[in-house]
Amino acid sequence: MNKAQMYEIVRNQLAIDYNCKPDDFFKEGIIITEAKKSEGRRSLPFIHPRCEMITMGHSVIVNVSKDIMPFVKRKLNGKSKYDAMNMPFVYGLCHYYLPDIDKVNAVHNDTSYEFRLLEQAEIRSYYKYEGFKNALQYNEDSLNPEILGIAVFDKDVFIGICCAAKDSEKMCQIGVDVSSEYRNQHIAATAVKMLTKELLDRGLIPYYFTDNTNLASQRTAAAAGYFPAWNHSFKARLHGKPFAFLNYMRF
Repeated sequence: MNKAQMYEIVRNQLAIDYNCKPDDFFKEGIIITEAKKSEGRRSLPFIHPRCEMITMGHSVIVNVSKDIMPFVKRKLNGKSKYDAMNMPFVYGLCHYYLPDIDKVNAVHNDTSYEFRLLEQAEIRSYYKYEGFKNALQYNEDSLNPEILGIAVFDKDVFIGICCAAKDSEKMCQIGVDVSSEYRNQHIAATAVKMLTKELLDRGLIPYYFTDNTNLASQRTAAAAGYFPAWNHSFKARLHGKPFAFLNYMRF
């Protein structure tokens, strides 16, 4: 798989998620689409009313529930794509990263710690370790279970873990967590890189996301050979009811 093929798969998946066409991501301006639970969408929470925004660098796709669409259109009328992502009712901005194929294929040469590959059946046994919520779901009934992982040991002491949760046919979300006393030693980046290579070898595309304010996580993504691929605002101040949204937007 090369970078172009990876991008095509990701665009196709995001187009399903946000009810648009893959080519819409190459356009300019704001594109408003109706929120739908389309077949094949990533199995992520679908909150109603929904107002989410996503950009891969060109257009901004605004995915909105039908009952609040008139209000969203009114507020975005005449706005630029830059204005859209910074509207007062938009928050929850996250950065999403994809692996640089050439960088993640670099050979692992860290011998300070032991990195163990975990198959799906092995991961749940690590739920007994508390404090690794950025990587472990601690939920045996999850719709997106961890399918592959890398556990990190300092001799016999478990110190960190990186897991991939599959949320669509081809894409997996990566999470990593390391004990506080072992951080800032490139352990997280090494684990992410190793798991990424394993997933790519199996024909799956890993992606990594981090909150807008989490600089440590963003540095981990860069050190692991990931690059910024899209931004997503997954929250809006809707308070669960369309009329509350309308009241709020009278600013």
